[in-house]
Amino acid sequence: MRRRTHREALAPVDLRTGSEKAVSAAAISKFHTDLWLCFTIQNWILDFGRPIAMIALPLEWFPLNKPSVGDYFHMAYNVITPFLLLKLIERSPTALPRSAVYLSIITFVMGASIHLVGDSINHRLILSGYQLHLSVRENPIIKDLKPASLIDSFELLYYYDEHLGHCMWYIPFFLILFLYFTGCFTQVKDVRMPPSGWLLLGPSSVYYWYLITEGQIFVLYIFTFFAMVATVMRQRRMGSRLDSNGRFLFYNFIITLGLVLIWVAYLWNDKVLRTKYPGIIYVPEPWSFYTLHIKGS
Repeated sequence: MRRRTHREALAPVDLRTGSEKAVSAAAISKFHTDLWLCFTIQNWILDFGRPIAMIALPLEWFPLNKPSVGDYFHMAYNVITPFLLLKLIERSPTALPRSAVYLSIITFVMGASIHLVGDSINHRLILSGYQLHLSVRENPIIKDLKPASLIDSFELLYYYDEHLGHCMWYIPFFLILFLYFTGCFTQVKDVRMPPSGWLLLGPSSVYYWYLITEGQIFVLYIFTFFAMVATVMRQRRMGSRLDSNGRFLFYNFIITLGLVLIWVAYLWNDKVLRTKYPGIIYVPEPWSFYTLHIKGS
């Protein structure tokens, strides 16, 4: 009789029967309406809804040296989103690399917190006349600051908010979604998304459009989408198909790509935004569009 190795002795013993394991696997792989609904609601209220809340409850109603309602929304987002991501990973049909998931969650929280500070100050600058469609040094309220080293400080703030904070926020966020997506495959041929998934698809895609355009992360998004397409093609050759949760994510990315292309085509000939966002990839921010075409009128 073979003796158990030390690794085998430490491994957890699964005492469930075959039928119990099948029931558990089915529960994990079914469409997670509760999680996707929570994601959609909190994304719309706490992230996409922050500017709307700040219009309904303007900064002038709060001391400018204290957090506003938008800041509290952002704080709640920084707590709830990583929690929902962890719950999503827990329901993955396959085991995912824990170290990568934990490191991504930690980096996400840190990046979102950096962005919270920069975004809060940014909105106060807008109240003072800062124009988002102009660079830091071109803004009327910034370029005449004395001493001139203050301009460098504002550029550093912009770097933390728009570059470092965004990278540390969005890269781990999309990495977690992609890791989860890689486990959303099944041997069942006829897998359909339930009506609840189709209803959530529209609001969820509109949020991802806002996330990509306002965060200026189209390159990160398109690389993630290409990785998803490559994963789907590879799994199909192996005889696997996306389950309902994988289809929901995949359809989200497809619709979001269409929305971004429509947005870019609509503002293609805008000379001011073209100057603000030079380069090969032109994806203007909604907030810049707001300060340029809506706020003034």
